[in-house]
Amino acid sequence: MVADWLLVCDAWGMKDLASHYALLLGLDETWQVVDVELTLEEQKVQIRLQADLQYECCCSECGHAAPLHDHAPERSWRHLDTMQFETILTARVPRTNCRDCGIKTCVVPWADPHGRFTMMFEAFAIRVLQAAASTEQARQLLRLSWNSVQRIMDRAVERGLATREVEEVARVGIDEKSFGRGHDYISLMTDLDESRVLEVTEGRDEAAADALWKTFSEEQKEHVEAVAIDMWQAFENSVQTNAPQAKIVHDRFHISKHLNEAVDKVRRQEHKALQADGDETLKGTKQLWLYNPENMSDEQWEQFESLKEVELKTSRAWAIREQFRWFWEYRYAGNAKKFFARWYAWASRSRLAPVKEVATMLKRHLPNILTWFRHRISNGPTEGFNSRIQSIKSAARGFRNFENYRTRILFFCGKLQLMPEITH
Repeated sequence: MVADWLLVCDAWGMKDLASHYALLLGLDETWQVVDVELTLEEQKVQIRLQADLQYECCCSECGHAAPLHDHAPERSWRHLDTMQFETILTARVPRTNCRDCGIKTCVVPWADPHGRFTMMFEAFAIRVLQAAASTEQARQLLRLSWNSVQRIMDRAVERGLATREVEEVARVGIDEKSFGRGHDYISLMTDLDESRVLEVTEGRDEAAADALWKTFSEEQKEHVEAVAIDMWQAFENSVQTNAPQAKIVHDRFHISKHLNEAVDKVRRQEHKALQADGDETLKGTKQLWLYNPENMSDEQWEQFESLKEVELKTSRAWAIREQFRWFWEYRYAGNAKKFFARWYAWASRSRLAPVKEVATMLKRHLPNILTWFRHRISNGPTEGFNSRIQSIKSAARGFRNFENYRTRILFFCGKLQLMPEITH
């Protein structure tokens, strides 16, 4: 590669090499390549650029023509590699003295203001980050520090949010995820029709949910028809305050989760009691009670069938949970309501405290559960982000900085237009 590079330099000469790089960089007549320096030891190519002052300068703030004031100190930008050599652009950027805006640094055509990378490099880095198995792998391939990768992602998300359209969002979900260690949480708002994360806020209280709604204008809020949430009062209050016309749909995914947790509580209590008598019937059976029967292997189903034949409290809890699955099969809310009344009577007479507790909670929230039959939405798409969000958190070994966590989620799950606008 080095030999190839030297041959190119010898064959072309400095003038042709400068023209070549000017063409590759998409420079117009206002900028010129004045030097190309190769450092073999550092495997680096440095391209020095200079503004042609015969052309009129414009204020970067208002865009009007303005007289030259001076040149800013020399700065550099990382560009795409040249034959595996790290390529750096350097230049002293002119500053104008605008009558209205004061002294402003001119905008360069190869990079965004205050950026440390060219737009071509940022676009390439974004593609690598999206394609790599992990951010760490992408970082190593790009030969960047963690801070540099974070800055590229921050800028990409900022671009994407600035151009994103949410005017037609009619059905949203609000959900919570763990953040960092302990009992720290974040709240997410998702567009359920487009399966994308719209915003992320810190915490899971009413203020956190209100902050999610602040990303919508009043007109956009009025367009929302339904919101899928867990039976969390803080989220319910926020919906009623910010989008009172929207129907609240208590999410069937979380209802199933509550029922699963009830079955597991019964299993743990019963297992402890049986173990005290030397009975290991329930040992190692946790997942069998939580699986959907359709997903069991033949071996698992055979083991589970033998368990069901034993007179167990856990078996009754499982049967009550399984019976509730038929609730979602009805076409109309009226029929589902009659089914729920029968199911609730069975659950409340079961003498299984965890099951009775969940049944009482469902009865209390039944009106907003029945709205599912009109707006068949759930946070299933949101839960589909779980593996991606978990991998983001694991790769960073837990985030101490919420803003970085938010950026990563929106970068990978927001379906944003992340690429810089390259005009050449």
